[in-house]
Formats: sequence, C-alpha cells, structure tokens
Amino acid sequence: MTERRDRGRGDEITLTGLRVRAHHGVFDFERVEGQEFVIDVTVAVDLAAAAASDDLDRTVHYGELAEAVVAAVERDPVDLIETVAERVAAVALGFPAVDEVEVTVHKPQAPITVPFDDVAVTIVRSRA
Repeated sequence: MTERRDRGRGDEITLTGLRVRAHHGVFDFERVEGQEFVIDVTVAVDLAAAAASDDLDRTVHYGELAEAVVAAVERDPVDLIETVAERVAAVALGFPAVDEVEVTVHKPQAPITVPFDDVAVTIVRSRA
C-alpha cells in the first residue's frame, strides 16, 4: 500500500460519478438484483508533454479509461467493494502513463438498516 499523494502537487485526470449497474455484495439478493455503484477515479499523469505537443498519445484517453473502469466493475461479482476498488486500480495502472491512482467506490444502496447517504471505500495505489 502506498501513502496518499498530496493533492494539487501534480497533474491529474479525474473521472467523477461513473455509474455502473453490477451485482456485488455479500447477500444473495445483491447478486441477483444488482444495484448501482458510483466510481470516482483520479489518475496521476505527467501532462506536460501532452499539453506541449497537443498529442493524445502522450496522455490518458479519459474515454477509454472510463470504458475500462465500467467493464471492470461489471465483471464477475465479488463480495466486497474493497475488491471492486482494487480491480479498478489495477485497470487504471494498466495505462502506461498512469503513475498513481485513487479510486473511490460508492455503494449508495448498501443494505444498511439505518438512514444514510452513501457507503464508500477509497484506495490509493501506485506503480511498485
């Protein structure tokens, strides 16, 4: 596990609020019925070369990143949103320009018996 970066010290691309219908959870009804998960992803990328050259190949195509994240969340069900977050982090780090990723997985319809707005986990991972 890595330490959390000081935000604002480097270049980043952020995708906020990706909505994905998936079947993760520890209860059978979650696996059968599914629910919406909301994903936030911030990748640390050196954007100077891309900006100077105006060349998409020197950055991360955020559309491709979004599609890859959605596909990863939709894949086979797991019990924990922590596992979903790790899966998303691995996908983001698969993009060569990404040095570090912060992933938050929100489960706004989590099966909790008290009133709440959201349940979320956040992880930060970087290249080893």
